[in-house]
Amino acid sequence: MQMNDNYTSLVAVGDSFTEGMSDRLPDGSYRGWADLLAARMAAASPGFRYANLAVRGKLIGQIVAEQVDVAAAMQPDVITLVGGLNDTLRPKCDMVRVRDLLEEAVERLAPSCKKLVLMRSPGRNGPVLARFRPRMEELFAHIDELAVRHGATVVDLYGSAALGDQRLWDVDRLHLTPEGHRRVAEAVWQALGYAPEDDWNSPLPATAPPNWTARRIADARFARQHLAPWIVRRLTGRSSGDGLPAKRPDLLPYEDPFA
Repeated sequence: MQMNDNYTSLVAVGDSFTEGMSDRLPDGSYRGWADLLAARMAAASPGFRYANLAVRGKLIGQIVAEQVDVAAAMQPDVITLVGGLNDTLRPKCDMVRVRDLLEEAVERLAPSCKKLVLMRSPGRNGPVLARFRPRMEELFAHIDELAVRHGATVVDLYGSAALGDQRLWDVDRLHLTPEGHRRVAEAVWQALGYAPEDDWNSPLPATAPPNWTARRIADARFARQHLAPWIVRRLTGRSSGDGLPAKRPDLLPYEDPFA
């Protein structure tokens, strides 16, 4: 694939997946695939600018209301949009409304950039994915249709067997590990036409599965630290992102803090 080094700016729009959870840095902040991608694009293009508007817990309606117009006004070369999956994981979900809002977002973002990148989000293998699979696949089919109509690029992470591997998911079972985020960054990098650095979809080395005791300990830890707080937020109508600002709200020159 021919190197494409003419992208000089990137704006990332979305929820916790794009904010970078659970790729935690020593200072407690999150990095994630979008930051990793920006660092690589900046190295290929002097003067590169980057904004990340994503906030954890946001539903597609909030993304449209709070992020889409801001991103469009920045007129960047590349916009990434990942949203709607939080909606599909709610007990009650109006998929017609979700599809309509996603279409509204794409219609507003596509004309404002050179390249709009959409994603079929990865899914962790297990009972949660099986339960919500029909909604997710309805969302992803709509994403494919929107991409065709608006000339967007779709990165198919859902179809990746490697990214479904439970070892690439954090203990909360909702967010990727640092290695998972690195693989997503590589997938988007390649989708933008840059030369591959490695095979982001390569399977992890085979290992013996955890024994019964280790699985039960992991289940108990998950329920205590993540499932119970998630249920409380759903019952009280709160979100993990309430009151949090975007991690990088302005489209500014990017200096890699990880270099």
